[in-house]
Amino acid sequence: MSATATVHRPHRIRRRLTHLPIGLWASAAVLVVGAVIGGLVAGPAGVLGVGAGVAVVVFSFTVSSLIIAWADSVNPALVLPVGLMTYVLKFTLFGAALIVVLQIRWAGLQPMAWAMAASTVAWAVAHAVWVWRAKIPYVSFDND
Repeated sequence: MSATATVHRPHRIRRRLTHLPIGLWASAAVLVVGAVIGGLVAGPAGVLGVGAGVAVVVFSFTVSSLIIAWADSVNPALVLPVGLMTYVLKFTLFGAALIVVLQIRWAGLQPMAWAMAASTVAWAVAHAVWVWRAKIPYVSFDND
């Protein structure tokens, strides 16, 4: 077996997903606060809009994390191309979905947009704090 052979290592995937809980908690906080505000401002459509906005962000970050962790478990050289391909595919699909939502003139659209922005910022800040506090070795000590 050569040094560049691709080998699937499930334990490596779990190790690369330890940042997910903090982002999910941050998004849950945005969901709770946003649902209250959305409900007060736009009624039930506002609550649904906030829920949809947070769900889009959670889905986006979680899918990216899972796919990139998988690519890294197979071959670390795949992380960049697979990550970029995932990014392009996700935002193409999100763009198409938003075009459809814009055309139906849904009352929850503005709360959804605000929730997407707030959830993205909350997830990014939570992830940055996680990275700042994480004890990530610079060298791999095991031969996996």
